[in-house]
Amino acid sequence: MSLHALVGHEHTRRALVRAHAVDALPSSLLLHGARGIGKQHLALWLARLTVCESPGDGPCDSCGPCRMALSLEHPDIHWYFPLQRPKGVSGDRLVSALERDRFAELSELRAHAVRGSCVDEVRGIYLGMVTSLRATATRRPTMADGPVFIVGQAETLVPQEASPEAANALLKILEEPPGDARFILTSSEPGLLLPTIRSRTVPLHVPPLSQDEVRGFLTEHTDAESKVIDWATGLGQGSPGRALSFLPDGDGLGPLELLRRRAYDIVVSATSKEPAAGYSLAISFPPAGARKLIDLFSFVEEWLRDLAAVAAGADHLVFNRDALPKLQQHVASGAFEAVDVTDAFLSVERARELARGNVNPQLVVSGLVRDLRRALHHSHLVSGKAQ
Repeated sequence: MSLHALVGHEHTRRALVRAHAVDALPSSLLLHGARGIGKQHLALWLARLTVCESPGDGPCDSCGPCRMALSLEHPDIHWYFPLQRPKGVSGDRLVSALERDRFAELSELRAHAVRGSCVDEVRGIYLGMVTSLRATATRRPTMADGPVFIVGQAETLVPQEASPEAANALLKILEEPPGDARFILTSSEPGLLLPTIRSRTVPLHVPPLSQDEVRGFLTEHTDAESKVIDWATGLGQGSPGRALSFLPDGDGLGPLELLRRRAYDIVVSATSKEPAAGYSLAISFPPAGARKLIDLFSFVEEWLRDLAAVAAGADHLVFNRDALPKLQQHVASGAFEAVDVTDAFLSVERARELARGNVNPQLVVSGLVRDLRRALHHSHLVSGKAQ
């Protein structure tokens, strides 16, 4: 089975084709943009362009190298992405185990090319994976002029095991790339990359897709009803991967819809006049696995942004359109102002850092609700003291 056709990004693709035609493509490129908009798919498209026997306005997708690349079997295109760390192995055995898991994931991607952008597990790009990449880079290419290495979600090179070892290992090969090797990194959080890695790659921003492009993608690749597709498209914010993850999963809610509702509960608890509401919510979280909260906190920020928009009278800017009446109700009943949300965002960022440090999730959520309550009611408390 081949990868599905790349959706959108025509302007970016035309620029890459022009650069390739005059041999001006950077050897180390950083594609950055929102999660789920197709950055890794664009990287694979670019890799096909560089190995294609007769490229035109893009890879021909019909020559031998293109067909092999489309089925993820080209011997000189190497795709690395975050994986779960295998348990109970270390050293050389860990390198082998990670390579085994990577090939297993590639086989799964061949069978199920369309996926959402939500993964409910902690993953990283570990030192063992970069060790494998560096070993591969020293070998002679099989078919192409030089190997192409795609490192997806490159920001996960840093926060693993509280050590930048994998990022430093990649940095060494970016500083002295062997032969005609080409590196394409993708990231939805480029600020988390080591500054030295960012300085050795040429950044290229990949913008979100249009609503029509996202809607067309969901219509083609899912059997969801039109009304549900419109709803998911609105929440997708130009990201097909994000929109896919809102769609119902079997008989249950989609993984991102579950996170969105969970984040709403956090914000509601913070606007409640009952201090105990935050503690009751916090104990519903597991006592371990804090890094899984990071995606949840992004939704908390979106709800806070929507509250600020409603409080400022800018209802047309609300992301969560289906919840607008509830947001208006919270703004009307809560004694806070739009300006207070600024401090609330700082509270979320502090909670995110604690989650990255793997602090007990119950403590993180409890502290976040407490800090949000203080921030959102700041103006009210100040005016009350003044009286």
